[in-house]
Amino acid sequence: MDQNTEPDSVPATGRMLTAAFAVHIFTALGAGVALLAMLEAVREHWANMFGWLGVALIIDAIDGPLARKLDVVRLQPNWSGEVLDLVVDFVTYVFVPAYAITASGMLLPVAAPLLGIGIVVSSALYFADRRMKASDNHFRGFPALWNAAAFYLFLLHLPPVLSTLGIAILIALTFAPFHVLHPVRVVRLRWLTLWLVAVWAVLAMYALVRDFDVGAPIVAGLCAIAAYIVGSDAVIRQIKSFRA
Repeated sequence: MDQNTEPDSVPATGRMLTAAFAVHIFTALGAGVALLAMLEAVREHWANMFGWLGVALIIDAIDGPLARKLDVVRLQPNWSGEVLDLVVDFVTYVFVPAYAITASGMLLPVAAPLLGIGIVVSSALYFADRRMKASDNHFRGFPALWNAAAFYLFLLHLPPVLSTLGIAILIALTFAPFHVLHPVRVVRLRWLTLWLVAVWAVLAMYALVRDFDVGAPIVAGLCAIAAYIVGSDAVIRQIKSFRA
């Protein structure tokens, strides 16, 4: 061992390095889950696809806190957790859902391929934008949550004209000057947001088990929580601007 190694990195260095790299493997596992979701999508087993995308969401929620706790940035400097996370997020949040949105038959046939291209191109640009997050970890514009958009497309099953218009609006909102709170790293009313996310997860799982055959109260609850996540921060900022 190098005699110049700093004292605080000597204890359990091998175990620490292994644990740190295991976090990268855990993050990369999300890409494997995305492949399973894609296979279900190709078979048009949509509820199963969303189930696997839900597993990917859980991985994405856990790997960040794990990386910070195990000091992955310092212990594995040759591996960029940020780049790895973006790669996995693109396939789970964007590419697989874009396929589902395009191939589900819920959009106007002439518009579906164009909107699918619009989703992946706008999202690729969004992921590369260094301004995608504000200083308070809130997202700028619609944060490429196409897994959620696809979920609501299947949940609401609107007429193709309305679904097509909705997807087109979300693509345009990707670069709109408004903020969307981060459902996990939010600071303001954090307790409320985390509780709502938990309720949303339970309702969403129920909807998947029922293959989206759920009553109006479940649909209303899921839509209300989505409206809070997407719009509450923008409303609060607007109110503050009026008071200033």
